[in-house]
Amino acid sequence: MPSFVAQQSLFRAYDIRGSRQHFTDDFIRVLGHAFTHLYQGQQSIDNEKNIVVIGHDVRNSSNTIAQTLADILSQHGLHVIQLGLVTTPMMIFWADQYQGHGIIVTASHSAKDILGVKWLVNHISPSSTDIQALYQQIAHGNAQNYALNTLNKINYRNQPYLSADQVANAYTDGIKQVFRQICRDASQKNNQNVKGNQTPSSKLDLVVVIDCMHGATSNFAQPLFGHFCRHVIMLNDTPNGDFPSGNPDPTEPKRLKQLQQHVLIHRADIGIAFDGDGDRLMVVDNHGKVVTPDHLLYLLAKIAVTERPQSLESSLLSPQVLFDIKCCHHLPKLITKLGAMPVISKTGSSLMRQQMQQSDGEIIFAGELSGHFIFNDNRFILYDDAMYAALRLLHWLVGPQRAEPNRTAKLADIIDGLPVIVSTADHYLPLPEAIINDCSIVQHLAIFCQYLQQLVHATSATFIAQSDSHAIIAGTPSFCTCSIKSRSMTLEQAQALLPVGTKLSCIDGVRLDFARGFGVLRQSNTSQNLTVRFAGDSIDDLIDIQTRFAALCHPFNEHLATQILAIVAE
Repeated sequence: MPSFVAQQSLFRAYDIRGSRQHFTDDFIRVLGHAFTHLYQGQQSIDNEKNIVVIGHDVRNSSNTIAQTLADILSQHGLHVIQLGLVTTPMMIFWADQYQGHGIIVTASHSAKDILGVKWLVNHISPSSTDIQALYQQIAHGNAQNYALNTLNKINYRNQPYLSADQVANAYTDGIKQVFRQICRDASQKNNQNVKGNQTPSSKLDLVVVIDCMHGATSNFAQPLFGHFCRHVIMLNDTPNGDFPSGNPDPTEPKRLKQLQQHVLIHRADIGIAFDGDGDRLMVVDNHGKVVTPDHLLYLLAKIAVTERPQSLESSLLSPQVLFDIKCCHHLPKLITKLGAMPVISKTGSSLMRQQMQQSDGEIIFAGELSGHFIFNDNRFILYDDAMYAALRLLHWLVGPQRAEPNRTAKLADIIDGLPVIVSTADHYLPLPEAIINDCSIVQHLAIFCQYLQQLVHATSATFIAQSDSHAIIAGTPSFCTCSIKSRSMTLEQAQALLPVGTKLSCIDGVRLDFARGFGVLRQSNTSQNLTVRFAGDSIDDLIDIQTRFAALCHPFNEHLATQILAIVAE
């Protein structure tokens, strides 16, 4: 029985992903048997065979892995529908047509030598616990034993393989229906009489440049956007697993230069970029400037709130908008002005989706700094679909719900009306070794900041002397070096680092919101790195916040403090 110790690193917080060399034939076969066991354990409501849809991205070997998984699931009696090359959201769309079971072989935005797998069970993405449980099943031989005990009891069946047109047309029809409904709702709000199947009278009068980055959107973006928009210009729209123009990650620094240039050359209204599997979106405005994900998140949240169906308007007095802990300090105020409630979340689009699914519709929209945006207004799939989000933005720019129908709003003008953000990128730093007893730098910093807040809000020297920083955060070590250093901190020093009114969040690392900016330091869920981001209302505010974070980290790791100070603004 083969050992899969080397494959443990593939089982990450959100999916299975890693170096191509670890995706051996033996591992893929056993993974297929593990999925078989997973899906056969799901009881169908109508007692029919469980249906699993399977697709793949453009990466070399992804189609072969998808075919192997499909064969194994089919051999064990599951009903498999093969989708071929699709985006991850398209796989989700098709899974929703059946029982919510689906697999896609994709490594999303990662480099070409990385492979991966994402999956869905009963419409729900796996948690990190689920993913680790799947590895344990494989590592302990359960999946292999299951394969040996059941393989001789079933017969192989060919799986239906949908054509590319079938896959794309159903997905496109679903999006068309969304805009029919939005038009009906907008007309009803304006007391206009409309027919039930009314559609927009003409294509959107927009010049749109789209960069597919040779990823999975390459086969679908042009016909989809061409249906809605008058003039569409395509870049890098040939599927190519070698990714000749660079990693299919629109958030990488300078990755959007080509798109920016073409927006200016063609005098386009907007530039749009998708990642490798079509679940992340970045946008360039009509001046060729990259729209920060913070601003894009706000605009899409505004669309979700203002265009929500009347049924949700009556049931939700104050809809919630979810944003991850790396988003800027302006968002809570902007979201509140929309009449919505801002809710901060841990980083991770799958975590956000789970929160939305459990919110009984109260969370109407969620967004992440990395470009994941999720609508939850009962109009389309509850998933971070970049093409769908982009179309919602385009439709809003010229749609009938605006104060001046049929007049295109220039995106750059809209962005100019939003607060200025001077920020660093979402920066990765090597994770320092644990200082003592596996207490991480993030834990030390969290306890230290909690302790400083006690000092700032203390009313007497007695309270300061008796305060116990160890009891503040559950699960922290009983001894922490930061407690020794913090006891020599004066009240004036504490106030200089964390002024009165500073907001501290420790739900995912350490986030501090100051009067004119914010900073966050957290451990990455997908690599052995810290991720940090800082933002301010001006460059001076940004430098001030970086300086504060460096001073907070200095007692535990001087090198980390130096690295923080060296980060420059975007």
